[in-house]
Amino acid sequence: MRRLMVASAGLLALSLPAFAADATVDVPMTAPGFDWTGYYAGLQAGYGWGRSEITTTEGAPFSITPDVGGGFVGGHVAGLWQFDQAVLGAEADLNYSSVDGTAQSGLGDTFGADIKWFGSVNAKAGFAMDRLLVYGIGGIAFAGIETSQTSGPGFDNTGTNVGWTVGAGVDYALTDKFVVGAQYRYYDFGSENHEAPAPFNDRDQSVKLNTVGINLSYKF
Repeated sequence: MRRLMVASAGLLALSLPAFAADATVDVPMTAPGFDWTGYYAGLQAGYGWGRSEITTTEGAPFSITPDVGGGFVGGHVAGLWQFDQAVLGAEADLNYSSVDGTAQSGLGDTFGADIKWFGSVNAKAGFAMDRLLVYGIGGIAFAGIETSQTSGPGFDNTGTNVGWTVGAGVDYALTDKFVVGAQYRYYDFGSENHEAPAPFNDRDQSVKLNTVGINLSYKF
């Protein structure tokens, strides 16, 4: 009996290291999540709506506020860096725009505002959940905005407005290279002074704009 117990103990001692080695080999490895670190380029399109305020800077005080609306399409580039689930980076975009609108004064004059193009340079920060990224974005905005007036004769003048923008969005990585997303932005393009020929009055024109859009990006 004593010899049997000693032999059993020895067999058990020899088998434990082998069992432990087998268990270590069989443990499955956790698959890594999507890495948002990289450089991106892509396209975006959407719709914008807002309001322009036109205020004369000479003659009798006068102001009018045309509502504006229309579509836009453009491109963007970005660089992102991921730290655990936090994602930080920068993004720049430029858009061709058909956002415009007019308003008629009590004297029958037609005042217009037309956003020819707009863009921005931004900081971007988000929270990644594997292939899903929820983020906020904001920075410096700029736009080419035309002011116009028709009163029998007419005139138009285009200037570059500079202001700011803020927004939020969500991106989803369809593959390791292609990312789709949706975004909301608010723009305040500030005020630009426009000199008008006689008999029109010089004016300040400001534009505030909301946009919603979709985007497709390629990760390099």
